[in-house]
Amino acid sequence: MLPSSLLLVLLVLPFLAGTIVATMQRPARNASAMVAGATMALGTMILCAFWPMMDAGEAVRDYNAWLPRQGINMTLRLDGLSWLFAVMVMGIGFLIVIYARYYLSSKDTAPRFFALLLFFAGAMNGMLLSGNIIVMTIFWEITSLVSFLLIGFWRSNGNARDGARMALIVTGSGGLCLLAAMLIVGYVAGSYDLDRVLASGPVLREHPLYLPALLLFLIGCFTKSAQFPFHFWLPNAMSAPTPVSAYLHSATMVKMGVFLLIRFFPVFGGTAEWFNIVTGAGMATLIVGAVVALFRHDLKGLLAYSTISHLGLITALAGIGSPEAIVAAIFHVINHAIFKASLFMAAGIVDHETGTRDIRKLSGLRRVMPITATLAAIASASMAGVPLLNGFLSKEMFFAEAYAWHGGSPFDDALPYLAVFGSIFSVAYSLRLVLAVFFGPLAPGLENAHEPTPWMRRPAEVLVVLCLAVGILPALTVGPILAAAAFAVLGSDVPYYSLALWHGVNVPLIMSVIAVVAGIVLYAVTHKAIARGPEGPPLLHRIRGARIFDSLMVYATWRAPRKLTRAFGTGRLQPQIRLLILLALGFAAVALWPSAIIAGVPAVTGVNPIFALIWIVGAGCAVGAAYMAKYHRFAALILLGGAGVMTCVTFVWFSAPDLGVTQLLVEVVTTVLLLLGLRWMPRRRTEIVEVNSLRAKLRRRGDLVVAVLCGAGVALMAYTVMMMPQGNLASDWFLQHAYSEGGGTNVVNVILVDFRGFDTFGEICVLAIVGLTIFALLRRFRPAMESNELTPQQRLQNEYDDAADGRERGDTVRDYLMVPSVIMHWMFPVIILLSAELFFRGHDLPGGGFAAGVALAIAFLLQYLAADVTWVEDRLRILPVRWIGAGLLVSTFVGMGSWLFGYPFLTAHSQYLDIPLIGQVPAATALLFDLGVFLVVVGAVVLMQIAIGHQSLRWSRAREKAAEEES
Repeated sequence: MLPSSLLLVLLVLPFLAGTIVATMQRPARNASAMVAGATMALGTMILCAFWPMMDAGEAVRDYNAWLPRQGINMTLRLDGLSWLFAVMVMGIGFLIVIYARYYLSSKDTAPRFFALLLFFAGAMNGMLLSGNIIVMTIFWEITSLVSFLLIGFWRSNGNARDGARMALIVTGSGGLCLLAAMLIVGYVAGSYDLDRVLASGPVLREHPLYLPALLLFLIGCFTKSAQFPFHFWLPNAMSAPTPVSAYLHSATMVKMGVFLLIRFFPVFGGTAEWFNIVTGAGMATLIVGAVVALFRHDLKGLLAYSTISHLGLITALAGIGSPEAIVAAIFHVINHAIFKASLFMAAGIVDHETGTRDIRKLSGLRRVMPITATLAAIASASMAGVPLLNGFLSKEMFFAEAYAWHGGSPFDDALPYLAVFGSIFSVAYSLRLVLAVFFGPLAPGLENAHEPTPWMRRPAEVLVVLCLAVGILPALTVGPILAAAAFAVLGSDVPYYSLALWHGVNVPLIMSVIAVVAGIVLYAVTHKAIARGPEGPPLLHRIRGARIFDSLMVYATWRAPRKLTRAFGTGRLQPQIRLLILLALGFAAVALWPSAIIAGVPAVTGVNPIFALIWIVGAGCAVGAAYMAKYHRFAALILLGGAGVMTCVTFVWFSAPDLGVTQLLVEVVTTVLLLLGLRWMPRRRTEIVEVNSLRAKLRRRGDLVVAVLCGAGVALMAYTVMMMPQGNLASDWFLQHAYSEGGGTNVVNVILVDFRGFDTFGEICVLAIVGLTIFALLRRFRPAMESNELTPQQRLQNEYDDAADGRERGDTVRDYLMVPSVIMHWMFPVIILLSAELFFRGHDLPGGGFAAGVALAIAFLLQYLAADVTWVEDRLRILPVRWIGAGLLVSTFVGMGSWLFGYPFLTAHSQYLDIPLIGQVPAATALLFDLGVFLVVVGAVVLMQIAIGHQSLRWSRAREKAAEEES
């Protein structure tokens, strides 16, 4: 028996290989293709090794703890159904890699393409293998993100960008609905574990939340599988490279919606709501897709709408929901993936060799491309449902289920007629694809067209051979696979079904004959008019889902917000901040007013006069800063720093030296950064401000009232918490268990890197984003003209420079910052040692990665203050972006390391190590996580400093340019 840990290998392998391929250089076409192909092949072999267990009806589980208290774990689960879809992902993915190697031109970045393809395969495997419905939804959204990048791979193509954007918005929005549905399902089932959810179907169907959960679930499935009315995104995604269309839009991603419909049929299925919505949407999609496909002139557009139609067929079968219908749905999933992927490959070959996909410009290609014509003809015949091909078998099963269903309503009675009607158009567009493109006289300009290189054609040949093999020998080729997949869904309710080629003359056969004959007649009557007409049915070709979507997006994201902004908004920052603060104050008041927190405020006891004096000074500084902000920014900043220092003293007074140290370091950094930022702000123009107007006075008094209320409320809550009796606070638990479970005596640091390490991980991610955002914004920032004027100190320096005889500018002996700059240079190694001290002692004494990172950032800041930007960056290669990236990687890998030992993400371990000549030294894996925090903090702060410091470079260049223009 294979170890279940191989499932984790199967999940991680594509992501690891994709990361390797992404680091390759642009010319590495062969190397990137080989790594991608080997990964897909290895994944297929791992899945094949699990086949004996699937054949026996077993489900393999591999438990990896992640967030066990929240019920969210990396549980991996493989059964017959997920095995089938995973084999399609990896097996067809292997063929796509071979095809793409010869399809992509030398101008395309092959490593980027294959890396994205591998990331997509990894996300698909994660979705299929997830045994936790929340993790499943996360991977579901990752597939949408990666498909967005694949669809928009040709970034210079406007249609590709628009199609990628549309696909991301539609499928991503559906993913959010799916997440909401899964949260409801987990709440009702009492667990997010897939096995428990699948067993809770009767409970959910009787629950009042069943209908909301069903609707949200179906929106997610319908958007991903392009069901009506969400079908419009798929044809617009055809601007992607053909390997993407063959992989994502025929065999894998668009199958995820129907996969979930089949997977969760035991949970949601069997109700009238399920049948009416799912079957109704499926039949509507089947007909709309088939009718529109016949009129499309773009070869890939025809295939896109045919894909929509066949996905509707599968959805309708899932909606019917009988055991036989579920078997038919799974069977058609297999068949459609085989013949549609081969058809997309054939369409790509035609486009690659002729330079066009317009059916009206293609004709007679069988004369110059006979092998490709044969492959396309066989695959198209399978799509049309011609006997001896795989598509015929599953379509007959569809006809049988549509005819056998008896619900009593007019819609139920119309099912067989609707099925035949859609199949008639399916035959017609299949005929058009083959006859219009490959038969008839050779179109002008195609004389030089020829067959592609054999290896570009091999993947399509393999798939066409499978069409024939499954069509002729279904029981031997897919019989066991179909049985294992059906058992995974239906269990012991798997019905008897026959995969024989001949079942006698029965109703499904008659329906097939009618569809084929009527389809041939329809094509013969309409093909000339269709070739001359627009891309769409008569009278309806102007109704495009994409146009409606774009109009709604324009209204929702532009027109409606503009109207709301004009009616209620303002471009001034102060009213916006005032509104946010008032909302926060209102929500806090509503939440806390009736509670015992406000009602039971302890009485104020004895107050230490020294502490009272400290707070009077701090409050005075804060009030002074608020007042002086209107008149003198520098004075306000100094007073604000005074309030911060008083806060540090307060932390120390209440025996929180760790917080005091961190607050002091942060106060230094923020003060310096704000001071440097003030240099580039425009001068205040007090002459245009109505200082003494009644309106201004009322506004200031209103702001004062809001500030007093907010400050008093926060002070009241803080005082209430601090006066709570011992034993009622969560901090008591941390104090008791910090050393025994976290291995450290500094409770604050143990909480940050161990007990609440996941929160800290999120915070450093936010800090990294903030640093990068500030850098990106300041790169485009250009200071006001008056801020380019020289300061009095700089003018004084220029006077000394001019008075220095025989010396170049800047070589003057006297410098107004000479003594402070020398001291700041000398402090650099001292602060580095202080940072190291804070870092290594942080688990037991005041310090830690955050404080050490801020301290080291101060060392760099001092160098920027002591000298100019070019002097520092010529001597210190800081590269803060790499520091940020390294910190995030270190923290992530440390957290993932706990999975190797079967513990949740970011579980820490501590013990004492015996070091020669030193003795026992406490060590904890949390120290490595703290190293990641340290690196991110240093990188983010220094990146902000560089962004501000580079303004002086732009300033000096602007002055030099202005001087040159004047001269």
